[in-house]
Amino acid sequence: MRAKKVQFDVTYINLLDKPKWFLDISPHGKVPLLMVENRVLFESNAIAEYLDEVVPPQLHPVDPIKKAHNRAWTDFVPEFAKVLGAIGYSKSLDEMNEALLNAPKVLAKIEEALINQDEDGPFFNGKKLCLVDAAYAPFLQRYRLIDKMLNNNVLKNFPHINSWTDNLLSDERVILAVPDNFEEEFLASLIRRKTYASSFIKDSNLAAE
Repeated sequence: MRAKKVQFDVTYINLLDKPKWFLDISPHGKVPLLMVENRVLFESNAIAEYLDEVVPPQLHPVDPIKKAHNRAWTDFVPEFAKVLGAIGYSKSLDEMNEALLNAPKVLAKIEEALINQDEDGPFFNGKKLCLVDAAYAPFLQRYRLIDKMLNNNVLKNFPHINSWTDNLLSDERVILAVPDNFEEEFLASLIRRKTYASSFIKDSNLAAE
């Protein structure tokens, strides 16, 4: 919506205490939801596809083959998120090391996709932000916070992903996609999950939660 300069209001949900009105309208009990003329849309990719159809400029490629290619890489997000999440949410050093061994198999696929693009970055399709960028950015954003603590730098062997991440996380549309206290809330969630990464959190206020 920021890429398309859409006017919108945001209501943040406490996922530890979801209000009844939210559960009543969210089929899966998850965020995000988009309310359009009293109708509810759910699931990130479905919302993004809807917005791309009804609000210019179009962020998907116009060419049908390229569009299908982009949709396929958007469908790959859960596998990508799983391998990065396994690093950050691991409960022990051994579990984290195993996750680090598994991650390159998946990261190599995204690296190759970026290498094979028709245009050079900064974004997935070249010079313009697209829906693939929007789909991957949140997981790269979270991973970078975790890597600041663990210093695994799992992306160092994937220069195209590393550069893509740098570009996305310096883009105002991505920066403003989360609330001001996002980092604090994310670190607090690592503590609640009793993750290995949480043992590296220095902030005494967070550590006490």
